[in-house]
Amino acid sequence: MTPQLFVFLVIAAIAVIAAVAMLLSRNTVYSALYLIVNFLAIAAIYLSLGAPFVALAQVTVYAGAIMVLFLFVIMMLGAEKLKEQEPLKWQRPLAIFLSLALVGEAVYALTSHIGQDFLTQPPTDTLADPKAIGALLFNQYSLPFEITSIILLVAAVGAVVLTRAGKKEEEKS
Repeated sequence: MTPQLFVFLVIAAIAVIAAVAMLLSRNTVYSALYLIVNFLAIAAIYLSLGAPFVALAQVTVYAGAIMVLFLFVIMMLGAEKLKEQEPLKWQRPLAIFLSLALVGEAVYALTSHIGQDFLTQPPTDTLADPKAIGALLFNQYSLPFEITSIILLVAAVGAVVLTRAGKKEEEKS
């Protein structure tokens, strides 16, 4: 095992552990902090792959700006615990099915590259050059970029609407 592979595996384990801890945490502030750890671990993976611009953009945009926004929303809306409700009957089977599909996809992705040492390939200039990243992002990947921004916007608006509706019901009671 090469030192680069060992460092990659350690950082990847930290990222996965932080993501699982974020999902399992009952406290919203702790979840946000675990998400910051995950973002920093992903930035370290980008650095190990030879993409310093993407790593710094990861830290600046995600761990910086978006996490400040998340913490602001958490503090503004309150970090109180939600009432325990019985989930809808169709949610649990759908969640199990989607989880199994995700695990199957991950297994396929890992096993389809057997024989290829894809972790130790030299980095391409596309990942390291900001000009190339910008040209690639806005020419070839502009539609997925815009779709992602719309999904994030809808998620933020939905979270605020759901929280406000819950507070209005509590005030009526």
